Amino acid sequence: MPSLENIELQKFYLSLQEDIKSELVSDEEGNTPEQIFTETALMFLSEGGETENYQVKYDEKISGRGVEHKINAYALSENYETLDLFVTLFNGTETISTVTKTDAEKAIDRLLKFFRNAIYKDYVNEIEESSQIFDLSHTLANAPEIKDFLSRVNIFLITDGEIKSDFRNSEKIAGYTVYYRIIDITYLYNISEKSHIPIEIDFIGNGVEIPCIDVSTKNEEYQSFLAIIPGQVLASIYEQYGSRLLEQNVRSFLQFTGKINKGIRKTIIEEPHMFLAYNNGIAATAEEVIIVDLPDGRGKAISSVKDLQIVNGGQTTASIYHTWKKDKADISRIFVQIKLSRINDKSKFGEIVNRISEYANTQNKVSVSDLSSNKPYHIELEKLSRNIWAPPIKGSSQQTIWFYERARGQYKNAALKYGLTTAKRKAFELKNPKNQVFTKEDLAKYVNSYQEVSERNKLIIGPHIVVRGNQKNYVQFINYNIDNKPDNIYFEDIIAKAIIFRGTEKKYGIKPNSIGDMRYVTVPYSIAWLGYKLNYKLDLYKIWKNQCLSDKMKEKLYQIMVEIENFIRNKAPGALYGEWAKKEECWTAIKENDFKIDLSSLSSDLESVSQQLKRKKISDTELAQAELNSQLERITSVHYQIWKNIEDWGRDTGTLTPFMRDMANTISGRLRSKHKLNDNEFAYAIKILDHAIEKAPELFFNMDELVESEISTSEKAPEITIELIKKIVTWDKKNKVLKDFEFFFMHNLAEGKKTLSDRNKFIASLNLNKVLKHGFKE
Repeated sequence: MPSLENIELQKFYLSLQEDIKSELVSDEEGNTPEQIFTETALMFLSEGGETENYQVKYDEKISGRGVEHKINAYALSENYETLDLFVTLFNGTETISTVTKTDAEKAIDRLLKFFRNAIYKDYVNEIEESSQIFDLSHTLANAPEIKDFLSRVNIFLITDGEIKSDFRNSEKIAGYTVYYRIIDITYLYNISEKSHIPIEIDFIGNGVEIPCIDVSTKNEEYQSFLAIIPGQVLASIYEQYGSRLLEQNVRSFLQFTGKINKGIRKTIIEEPHMFLAYNNGIAATAEEVIIVDLPDGRGKAISSVKDLQIVNGGQTTASIYHTWKKDKADISRIFVQIKLSRINDKSKFGEIVNRISEYANTQNKVSVSDLSSNKPYHIELEKLSRNIWAPPIKGSSQQTIWFYERARGQYKNAALKYGLTTAKRKAFELKNPKNQVFTKEDLAKYVNSYQEVSERNKLIIGPHIVVRGNQKNYVQFINYNIDNKPDNIYFEDIIAKAIIFRGTEKKYGIKPNSIGDMRYVTVPYSIAWLGYKLNYKLDLYKIWKNQCLSDKMKEKLYQIMVEIENFIRNKAPGALYGEWAKKEECWTAIKENDFKIDLSSLSSDLESVSQQLKRKKISDTELAQAELNSQLERITSVHYQIWKNIEDWGRDTGTLTPFMRDMANTISGRLRSKHKLNDNEFAYAIKILDHAIEKAPELFFNMDELVESEISTSEKAPEITIELIKKIVTWDKKNKVLKDFEFFFMHNLAEGKKTLSDRNKFIASLNLNKVLKHGFKE
C-alpha cells in the first residue's frame, strides 16, 4: 500500500502536469511543455530563495556527433558572484518515471559543455546574436566583473522524474568551483510545501570544532549560543552557499554584494590576529542546533545546524571570502564571533527570524518591516484585490479578480478555502484566473517600468532598475512607492500597468516568433519611453475598463520595441547590451532619442479631465461590506451536511473543542433552515472552516454530490405557493397529520398573516414532505 507521502507526491505531480497542459492550451507564444515546466520549477526555486532573477532561455547545439550542448535557463546574480545554469529533462508521462544516472549525467555534461565553451572568448563568435543565450555567452566571455567576482557556478538538473542515484557534489572547471544540484519531482514537491529547503551543515562530521557557550536561560521562543568560528570554515560555507545563507526577506536590502569592505580587508592582510577584537562578528539563526561535549573536558561545541541563516554580518562573511580568494590572503588566523539563535517555537520561526533581522540591522535604511509582506500597504492592496471586480473582457459576461499574492502560496490556499470539489475549484479559477495572479515582484516591475522617479535631481527609478532583476527592483519600489494607503483608483491603475506590461511582452513574442532575444530589457525600456514621451498621460482607467490595450497602442509598442532593441544592440559598449541596459546612461540615451516615431495616433488613448472626474473612490465601509459578503458566500456555499460531518470529525479526532463542535452543529442548523448567522457564529464559522480544510480536506470531497442531490430533490418537489398551502390546510383539517403549531403556521401563511419568505417556504416544504408521506396528493 503506498504511503501517504507517496500519494501526496503523485497528486502534486498530476496537478503539475495538468497545469502545464492548461498553460500550453492557452499559450499563444509557442512555448514547449519543457520550457513551461522549466518556468514552473524555477518559480518554486526562486520563491524558495535558491535562485533569483532567472531567465528561461533555451539553446541546443546539434552537430554530426549529436547534441553538443543544451541549456534551458540561467541566472546571473546582481553582484556577478553566482551563476546558476539549468538543464531540463521533461517526461510528461501519466505517472512519475525514474531518471537513470546515465541520462542525468548526459544532460549535465551537455550543460557543462556550454559553460566550458562560453567562458572562453572565441566561442561567443560562433553564436548568432539572435540566439537566446548570446547575451549570457557574451557576458561570460567579456565582462570584467565575471573575472573579478564569479565565485560559484551551480549546475542544476531539473526533471519531472525521480532521481535516486547519487551524484558528484562539486569540482573545479575552467578555474571555477562548480556545484551540482539535482531538482527532481520530490525536491519540487518539498519546496512547494515549504518556504525553502534548509541549509544543513555537519561541522563535527567534517572534522571542524566550533567551540561555544550555551546561554542556559529558559525561554520558550529561542535558545542562544555564543561561538567562535574559524575564518576558513566561514569562507568555505560562503563559497558553497553564497547569498542563500542570508535570511530571505532581507537579502536584497542588506546588499550581500560580495564587495570587499576595505577596513576588513586591511585587518585580514595586515593584522589577522586582531580580527576577533576589531570585528563585531555575525548574528545567525537556525531551526536546529546540536551541541556536543568536547573530549578531555574542553567544553562544548556546535556539532551541526539545520536551516542556518545569517541575519547580520553578510559583509563580514563576503569580505573574508573575497580577500582569501582575490588577495590569496592567509586566513588561518582569522576567527569570527557568532551569536547563534535556535528558534524553539516552530510556529513563530519566520516571525522571530524577521524580528531578529530587523533589530540586528537597524543601521540600514530599509527595515525588515518594509520588506515584510505584513506591511500595511501590502495588506490593504491584498484586500482591494479580493474585492474589486474587473470589468468583463470583450465577448464575455464574467467579471474576474486580479489576485494579488502578498505572500507565497496565497492563491493555492485561497482555492482550497473556497472549496475542494471539482465544481468549486473550477468556479474559483473562473473568478480568479491564474493568468491574473501577480506577486510583489511583479507589482514592482509593472509600476517601475511605467514611470521614472527622481529625488533631489537624482534618478532613483527607471527601466534600468527593472532590468537589474526582481530583488534589486523590488527594493527601489518599497523605498519610494508604498508610503500612501492604496485605494480602488490606485489599484485599478496598477492593473492597467500590469495589462500594459503583459500586453507588451505578448507583442514582443518569444522564439521563434519574437522581435529578438532581449524581451526582459526591451519591454520595460519601451514602456518607460512611451510613458516619458506622453508625459505619463495614458488613460489608465480606459485600459482598466477594457482589460486590454487598444490595437493602435499594441502596434505602436511593437514599433517602439524594434527601434529600442536595435538601438541598445548597436550602442552598447563592447556589445554587452544586457550589462549596459542596467546603467542609467542607457536610459538617458534612449529617452533623449525620438526614434522618428509619431505618437499622434495614440490621441484616443490619452486621458481627459472629464474622464478622471468620473472616477469614484470606494469608501472603507463599502470595501469592508464587500469583504463581508465574500466571506458569507464562502460559508453558505458549504452544504449543511458537511458542517455536521465537521462536528462529527471534531468529536472523533478531538481536534475541535466542545464549544466549536456545538458551533458547527448550530451553523449546520442555521444553513439548513436558512436562518441568518449572528456575528459570533459568523466569526467561528470562518475559524472552524479554515481548520477543517487544513486538517481534513477529505471532509469536503462529496460536497458536489450533496449539492446535486439537493438540487435534484428540489427540482422534483412541487413549488411552494399559496394555492398549494391552502390545499394542505384543507387536507389536514380532515386527516390531522400536522401538529397544532405546524397546522397554524400553514393556516397563517394561507390567510396572508405570514409572508411567504424563503425561510417560511423552507418550513412549509418540511410540512409538505410530512403530509406527502401520509397520502396527500397535489
